[in-house]
Amino acid sequence: MLAKLMSMFLLGLIRILTGSQARWLGCPPKAEQRIYFANHQSHADLVMIWAALPLELRSVTRAIAAKDYWTKTPFKQWLTSAVFNVIYVSRDRTSDEDPLEPLFEALSNGDSIILFPEGTRGFTGTPQAFKAGLYNLAVKCPNAVLVPTWINNVQHVLPKGEVVPVPVLCSVTFGKPITLGEGEDRHAFLERARNAVIALRNA
Repeated sequence: MLAKLMSMFLLGLIRILTGSQARWLGCPPKAEQRIYFANHQSHADLVMIWAALPLELRSVTRAIAAKDYWTKTPFKQWLTSAVFNVIYVSRDRTSDEDPLEPLFEALSNGDSIILFPEGTRGFTGTPQAFKAGLYNLAVKCPNAVLVPTWINNVQHVLPKGEVVPVPVLCSVTFGKPITLGEGEDRHAFLERARNAVIALRNA
């Protein structure tokens, strides 16, 4: 019950602060398994996409979150697990655990996921090179629809180092799905996926 109340509060807050405009330019909101892959400039990115999705999609779509950061305090862990139902991934390079294994498990269970292929936040306005995770997911989960997504202006809502958000009009644009070409090289696919996200910036 508390998690549901927090969910409603955050949904209202993010819509007041940002307008939370969802722009479905390349595909309609549809109940199918998807991998939304987006640019990453703020901790608020997760909440922006979550708020932009219709309720029926929000309930089956899980974001990826860094385990070391989002489990650092009991409140952060409760927020991300109970309210957002995120998938924790490890950034510990010394671990034998495959960081993508929790994602494969979620997809095998029928969930959709929100992925930030840069792996970390960028601050130049243009996404950094995409890491291999998106390619590996496309190879192993070919039935998941790959939807490029552009989050606009959210870095000004919660700038790095700040804890108090400020009202700024933001939007989330969902583009035309892409597919992994037969025999397509990993680097070529990742660059094409990155360009599909960047193309939405001025759409």
